[in-house]
Amino acid sequence: MKTLWELYYTWFKMGLFTFGGGYAMLPMIQREVIDKHHWCSEEEIMDYYAIGQVTPGIIAVNTATFVGYDVKGIPGGIIATLGVISPSIVIITVIAGLITNFSELAVVQSALRGIQVAVCALMFTAVVKLYKNSVKNAVSFAIFVIALILAYFTKISTVILVIAAGAVGYALSVMRKEKA
Repeated sequence: MKTLWELYYTWFKMGLFTFGGGYAMLPMIQREVIDKHHWCSEEEIMDYYAIGQVTPGIIAVNTATFVGYDVKGIPGGIIATLGVISPSIVIITVIAGLITNFSELAVVQSALRGIQVAVCALMFTAVVKLYKNSVKNAVSFAIFVIALILAYFTKISTVILVIAAGAVGYALSVMRKEKA
């Protein structure tokens, strides 16, 4: 029961204190899930993020579900998911009732602009960490560069790019094993 409470509380904190979704949440996930509780390794979190990219839903929710399931099975998956979505439900409910009264205030608009800048910095940090942990050799670097160019200069869906990169990586690893 203690572990279920820890799952809920940990994911509740992450849902409450991170703005910008799954990528902005990555530094906090690393600190809480990997460093503090030792529920997963960095490689497992990267795997969960990758799976979260190609499965329907929000990356943060998918990751919470995967980690919770890994720690305590189905109850853990449910509890971690509830933990990460609870703050959003409460906050959105409160904001929906108040937004028309305060949306035009300069202080609210300034606060939101400040939050956007902080989220960009957190996302940049997360991308750098993902890069360091994922790009291990010339082949993975080539896949990274091609995916980056296609994502930036074309209108190809990032979901398609992630699936294609996974397929290419898998095919290359199978070819390498066959040669060995």
